[in-house]
Amino acid sequence: MKNIIRVHLPLLIVNIIYGINFTVAKSVMPKYIQPLGFIVIRVGVALALFALIHALFIKEKPERKDLPLLAVCALFGVAMNQSLFFMGIRYTTPIHGALIMIATPILVLIISRMAAREKVNWMKTTGIVLGAAGALVLVLFGRKLEAGVNTPLGDTLVFLNATCYAIYLVMVKPLMHKYHPITIVKWTFLFGFLFVLPLGWSQFIAIEWNTFDNSVWAAVASVVLGATFLVYLLNNIALRHASPAVVGIYIYVQPVVAALVALYFAKDDLNWVKVLASVLIFTGVYLVGRKDAVDTE
Repeated sequence: MKNIIRVHLPLLIVNIIYGINFTVAKSVMPKYIQPLGFIVIRVGVALALFALIHALFIKEKPERKDLPLLAVCALFGVAMNQSLFFMGIRYTTPIHGALIMIATPILVLIISRMAAREKVNWMKTTGIVLGAAGALVLVLFGRKLEAGVNTPLGDTLVFLNATCYAIYLVMVKPLMHKYHPITIVKWTFLFGFLFVLPLGWSQFIAIEWNTFDNSVWAAVASVVLGATFLVYLLNNIALRHASPAVVGIYIYVQPVVAALVALYFAKDDLNWVKVLASVLIFTGVYLVGRKDAVDTE
């Protein structure tokens, strides 16, 4: 029960929010905000919130020797991860982008194995195969993608985003045993903001705020507060108690949520394909998330 509350519930919430974010973020880009300008807003607001919480409740300082690692984590886990995702989702569809993200657990296992931090057993392998099968069933048989939207450029950018996220999950894990999650996200977002500000400044100052209606403001708030502040907080809390592979496997939830949200607004209906895909994905999550797959470092 303790592992469910501190690991699996936060990860489930994180990936439900991420699944919704595919559609929400695409609804305001690039009509109202360009991708890199949006990243400046995301990282800047989240940094302010994390810094405030840290100053009020944590007040922990990382050792100077750990600052370079925090900066590298910020590069892969904040700056490159978010920028590549937003640029990629501009050119591909929400469902297709979520499908590409399922490469993350495989990348995490490969990188972890190379770093000698993760043991790959039959249960994890089976879980990954089932999760991938479910996501493939959902996208390949559930709905045809819009012609001309899922360009190779968008697919490539989202895949690179998944690679950066996998590297971040592996690299940040040792810091989780040493510092509070709020300390880590505060410093990664601080370094991340320094990385993204020069890249996105021109797009940020070009935003025409007076064109925003209530739905646009709601979408921006959802991305900044939900898909940035909350998910990074919950992800880092879960990562203290779970291996990177367990965190990565929950990305398989994203295609289900992304598909349901996108198909709902397209007035699609629930069918056997979506039910079968959901069963396969959540079975994969269960197998990798069993007790013997947690705290396996």
